[in-house]
Amino acid sequence: MTTIATAPEQLIAESRTRIDAIDDRIIGLIQERMAVSTVIQDARIASGGRRVHLSREMEVLSHWSDALGKPGTALAMTLLELCRGRV
Repeated sequence: MTTIATAPEQLIAESRTRIDAIDDRIIGLIQERMAVSTVIQDARIASGGRRVHLSREMEVLSHWSDALGKPGTALAMTLLELCRGRV
C-alpha cells in the first residue's frame, strides 16, 4: 500500500532538501575561504610576516557579530580556526 504524503510532510521534505543543498554550498564556500586564507598566509610568511594577523581577525569577528549577533561571533571563531590551519 502506497501512502500519499500530506502537504506538511511534503513541505518538510522539500525544505530539508533545500537545506541540504544550502549546506553543501556553505561547505564549498568555507573550503574556498580556507584555500584563499592559505594563499594569504603563505604570502605573509614569505614576506617575513606572521601567519596570523590578529587585527584582521578582530575585523572578521566584528563583521560576523554585527550581522548575526553572539552566535555569529562563535561561528566566526570556528571559521577562523578552520582557515588558520595548524598554528
